[in-house]
This record gives sequence, structure tokens and C-alpha cells, in this order.
Amino acid sequence: MARRATRRRSTPRPRRRATARDPIDAALALAAAKPWRDVTFVEIAARAGTDEAALRRAYRSKWAIVDAFVQRIDDAVAGGTAPEADGEPIRDRLLDALLRRIDLLAPHKAAVASIARDTAMMPPAALCASLRTVRSMARILDGAGAGARGPFGLLRAKALTAIYLSSLWVWLNDDDPEMARTMAYLDRRLNEAERLVRLCEGIGARRTRQA
Repeated sequence: MARRATRRRSTPRPRRRATARDPIDAALALAAAKPWRDVTFVEIAARAGTDEAALRRAYRSKWAIVDAFVQRIDDAVAGGTAPEADGEPIRDRLLDALLRRIDLLAPHKAAVASIARDTAMMPPAALCASLRTVRSMARILDGAGAGARGPFGLLRAKALTAIYLSSLWVWLNDDDPEMARTMAYLDRRLNEAERLVRLCEGIGARRTRQA
């Protein structure tokens, strides 16, 4: 029987890898204040206390800064993953990891909403973001012991990406600090995925016996 989603204790925030003038933090602060599409590279450089040329040597574009932020979150999620508990279902490990990821995004919710809205309106950016999220979800699958290699692993990563991204939009509209609606949605979607996996495994086993 699937375990009900419960609120986990807060996750330690990712460690800063730069100073208070970190360009990632500067970009997030600007994105929280206005639409991401209106944020310029010059503004990010000024807020970070550097010049545009130096910033471009470190990041090719605004989207490269977003990618670095996602990498920071990925590293924090991986660093906070507990050793696999004996007998703990993979589904529960995935739920814990996805909730931890959203916890880490919470301090930057306004910026995430700004970036997400503008990304959705730009097909090339949306495609790149989707591919980047598939890599993030593959890392979570590996950490949970589900495996994300090979064609079936890629399918699992894409399925988890769909679950995570739809849950992210629910979270962006969830004003409850305890994220009750987000957790219920995520819990339900993982249950649906678990049932689908079992159904596919059953069909595969029957075909193997009939061969």
C-alpha cells in the first residue's frame, strides 16, 4: 500500500559556491522583481558587482545562468540523499527527492515563477529546459536506486520529468507553506506511475512466458 505523503523536515539550503555577489543570486533577485524576459545581462552584471564582459566570460547567456542554478539545485538534492533504507520502496525515495528539490526552490519561488512563465512561451528555451530536467530526473532515479540508463531508463526519466514539471506548476500556485496541495498532487501522480509500471511489467512477464 502506498505511503501517504508527509511533510519532511526542512532541507539544508545548498551551500553557496561564491560570494554575496554571486551572478546566480543576482539573476534570481532580478527575476523575482520583474519578468525574466525583461532582465538584461547588463543588469545582472551590475547587481553582481562586475562588468558585462567578465560575466559573459563565465556565462554565455542568461539561460546559462539558469542552467548553473539548476545544477546547484541538482547537487544539493544529490548531497541530501540519504543512504537507501532497507525495504523502503523506490516510489517513496522518489517522493522524498522531489519534495526536497521543491524545498530548495522555495526561497526563490518568485524568480522560478518568472523564469518558468517566460520559458513556457519560448519553444527553444522550453525544449532546452525539458532536456535539462530529464538529466536532473535521471540523477534522482539513479540516487533512488531506480536506474536511468538504457532505453527503459530514459523512458523512466522522461516520465518522472512529466510528473515533476506538472507538480512544479501546482506548487507555483500553492500558497500553503506546508504545500499540502502540491504533496497530494505529487503523491497521486507517483501512485499512478507505479500502477502503470506494474501493469507493463505484468504484460512483459506474460509475453515472456508465451514466447
